[in-house]
Amino acid sequence: MSAQSRILLCNCFKTMDLTGAAGLVDSELAAPVCTELCRGETSVFETALAQDGDLLVACTQEAPLFSEIAEDHDAQDRVRFTNIRETAGWTSDKTGASAKIAALLSDALAADTARPAPALSVDSDGVCLVYGAGQAALDAALKLEDSLSVTLVMSAWDDVLLPAVLPFPVYCGRLKTVSGSFGGFEVVLNGYAPMLPSSRQTPEFMLAKDGARAPCSVIVDLSGETAPITAPKRRDGYFRADPNDRLGVMNALTEAAEMVGTFEKPVYVFYDADICAHSHAGKTGCSKCLDACPAGAIQSAGEKVAIDAGICGGCGSCAITCPTGAISYQYPHRDDALKRIQKLLEVYTGSGGTAPVLLIHEQTHGTSLINALSRYGGGLPANVLPLGLHASTTLGHEAFLTAFLSGAHKVVVLASPENREELLPSETEAGLARALLSGMGHAAEGRIDILVTGDPDMLAATLAAPPATPVLKAPQKYSPVGGKRDIARLAITALHTASPEAPALIPLPDSAQYGRISIDSDGCTLCLACVSACPAGALADNPDRPQVSFVESACVQCGLCQTTCPEKVISLEPRFNAAPDAMRPAVLHEEEPATCISCGKAFGTRSTIDRIKGQLAGKHHMFRSETQISMIEMCDDCRISAQWNMDKSVFSAGERPKIRMTEDYVADKALSVDDFLKDT
Repeated sequence: MSAQSRILLCNCFKTMDLTGAAGLVDSELAAPVCTELCRGETSVFETALAQDGDLLVACTQEAPLFSEIAEDHDAQDRVRFTNIRETAGWTSDKTGASAKIAALLSDALAADTARPAPALSVDSDGVCLVYGAGQAALDAALKLEDSLSVTLVMSAWDDVLLPAVLPFPVYCGRLKTVSGSFGGFEVVLNGYAPMLPSSRQTPEFMLAKDGARAPCSVIVDLSGETAPITAPKRRDGYFRADPNDRLGVMNALTEAAEMVGTFEKPVYVFYDADICAHSHAGKTGCSKCLDACPAGAIQSAGEKVAIDAGICGGCGSCAITCPTGAISYQYPHRDDALKRIQKLLEVYTGSGGTAPVLLIHEQTHGTSLINALSRYGGGLPANVLPLGLHASTTLGHEAFLTAFLSGAHKVVVLASPENREELLPSETEAGLARALLSGMGHAAEGRIDILVTGDPDMLAATLAAPPATPVLKAPQKYSPVGGKRDIARLAITALHTASPEAPALIPLPDSAQYGRISIDSDGCTLCLACVSACPAGALADNPDRPQVSFVESACVQCGLCQTTCPEKVISLEPRFNAAPDAMRPAVLHEEEPATCISCGKAFGTRSTIDRIKGQLAGKHHMFRSETQISMIEMCDDCRISAQWNMDKSVFSAGERPKIRMTEDYVADKALSVDDFLKDT
């Protein structure tokens, strides 16, 4: 959808005041405000469809109706929808929501112009494993049989009444493990055995065995047991419900029945192996993405990591915690998300809005809470700007700081209790943002809240609290261009510049991805193992002299240099250096070069040669004479030449033996030649 989309507004039977909001929207883009667009004024929608260009309808409740009308006009691809009623119009806040509505409309247009994420094609043949106990599992399998190719595995069968016609195979067993993803699951079952066809009153089974393996495309788990996979809520093709929850079971069966055919799944993250700091030369450095992934979609693959796009649920924890930006989120892309935040706050404050609070929420969970709050409570306050994403955990410290730069007084991250295990990276990123703010002299207390709740009243109480004072007196904007660290440094630098009293060096938590390293010069041998291990190019050597230099702005604190160092003389210090010299190389350690006493060529460090000489001279059998000791101070070429030419060299083979003739043998025996020939 283009940025010039035509906008249709409706006050929903006069249940909200859109007078001020309509005045804030470009008059060329907004049609007159309707009162019952979905009923008595559908002609307004049809007239708009007849015009050129795209159409944004500010209503989501009646989207199915409008989509049907658009399809009749062969214009369904030109129509989009956004919700301003539950998110803004239905509120008890008397300050007015006009500025907020204008901001939400601009956000809807910006979201439609964002780059789409690449898609993964997934084929499902409809082979479905239904796993559960008793009659409930049998009934569920019977309901799915018309849509999917069902196999039933029962963990218990005491209450089962077998039907006269059984349209699918039945087995007993206990689900041990599940691997793979939608369209390509593999299950391992213990106590697995097929049911005997002669079963009468209750199911009877053949001899059971453990470790049976079977493939399937879809799994319906009604066992009520602990899930055999991590993050089951985000695993496509795996449907789980409490067998005592009839509505939950029905929803699971309804969704599972549709899972046959070819599907497109977003590839949520992009991985750039060239800048990954996971491992080097068998030494582990950064494992933050492995620790953060709740679904187990990331595995170590030697010096790099491997991401299974089929398992990935798109929580984004890996991307926000990756120090180098090797893993980047693309649903939406980082720069598109930051531009949405900037635009949302820019339009809100530019339209007269004050004290904005950015509410980041997951689309499904957050939308349901906002809907309940608007219908049964006072709705969202007029200064709360909701930003719905696939997951609320996809934004890191650079997004929080961008929000404050753009005028936000506070950021609230709303998360579902069901996804609590995904929140540690977000909490870490929030802590980093707070440390940066407080280190620069900005008030950080109460600035970022991570709210884990499914209670609309708790959400209302959190949002009703007076927001903190603004971070900046006037909002600032920057262009979020480049990699993760480039964008973050731009935001941090802008905040630092706005605080003249801020120190150049800001201490940070141990988990921070900014900092420097220190080298203990007394123990360093300048072996340069740290230089070869550094994945970010923060460390470098000098081809002309023994030296290690360091660029602090490039350091990601992965620790690979520390774990690789054979002398263990490297230490890390998390901090942010806002001074310009952080961008320039600084020498950490250097020594005088050792020159060959024979040819004068530099071939090592003076301290290393002196140390070797002190350890070997007169103490090793190969370095006892002055000539032998002097070879320690020679380069490779000269040392070999000296060893070859020295007396009693190990390379010496002695004099070449003289060729013996017949006369020599005769002389040895003191015989004449004739006598020698007779003897032989």
